[in-house]
Amino acid sequence: MENGGYLFTAYAIVWAVVFGYVFVLLGRQRGLRREIDSLKEALKGEKGDQ
Repeated sequence: MENGGYLFTAYAIVWAVVFGYVFVLLGRQRGLRREIDSLKEALKGEKGDQ
């Protein structure tokens, strides 16, 4: 298999892109979780004011 190096490089690039995308999604999820928690706290504060 004379093109094995190219095949390995292509797989490595694809997996690097997949892992990068997963890390981006994890970062977005963390940000959304923080926003949800702050909205919950804001709603708790509003219910206490009424």
